[in-house]
Amino acid sequence: MSGVGERLGFIGLGIMGKPMASNLVAAGFPVTVHSRSRGPVDELVEVGATRADGAAAVATASDVVITMLPDTPDVEQVLVGEGGVIEGARVGSLVIDMSTIDPGPARVLAASFGSRGIAMLDAPVSGGERGAIEGTLSIMAGGDAEAFERARPIFDVLGSTAVHVGASGAGQVCKACNQLVVAATIEAVAEALLLAERSGVDPSKVREALMGGFAGSKILEVHGQRMLDRAFDPGFRIRLHRKDARIVEDAASQAGSPIPSFEIVARQLQRAVDAGDEELDHSGLFAELEREAGV
Repeated sequence: MSGVGERLGFIGLGIMGKPMASNLVAAGFPVTVHSRSRGPVDELVEVGATRADGAAAVATASDVVITMLPDTPDVEQVLVGEGGVIEGARVGSLVIDMSTIDPGPARVLAASFGSRGIAMLDAPVSGGERGAIEGTLSIMAGGDAEAFERARPIFDVLGSTAVHVGASGAGQVCKACNQLVVAATIEAVAEALLLAERSGVDPSKVREALMGGFAGSKILEVHGQRMLDRAFDPGFRIRLHRKDARIVEDAASQAGSPIPSFEIVARQLQRAVDAGDEELDHSGLFAELEREAGV
């Protein structure tokens, strides 16, 4: 893909952010980068990105600023805190937050930028590290439809699916729904495979059989195999899914929407964190079940 006229800024070069920014550079976009850690910045500069000293400097050098950060306070600090994006962004620029944060603050941030003539999208993603590397993320966006169309060439590089869900905050609500389904399904797959194993049945054969029926899913395919292999190197860490669980619980509480199955999973995530497994991939919920079973 050839480069386009928009100058991009990318802030937050972690497990997800670094490959996403790398894909944008490879696609020909001019990209200015900044992150707390110097190493990923150096790597991106080596492949063609430009270094910036701080969030405001990224915004000054960019038409579109993308953030990919761990949690709501991080996003608020980088976007509207001292030295933040809002200090360097110009009228007519676009901010795309692709982090997973609370819907309420996402709406507040969009209003803050909107009052200065700067559009903002909340556009969290699903697909994990593999999706970020391969450019196959699912992108769920909230904000103005015109801003979404402006961002589409960027989303086309980063993901295989991009849906404009609705107004500001809608992307984050959609991501909360995604994290509810993903965590509940991981827990169900873990319970099923451990049940098979402890019943004296080969769990790999059970997984193979389930893949051909209604129980088949990407989670059974990918995370089910991780569980069989006890391979829990992080693609998406348990501590981050626990953070997302809080967002799901808060959103459900505010909406008055019951989430009984997810409440169980949220407790499992917390137990895994308490047991010291917070840096494992979220498929490592299987290890928590094994502990409960006395394995």
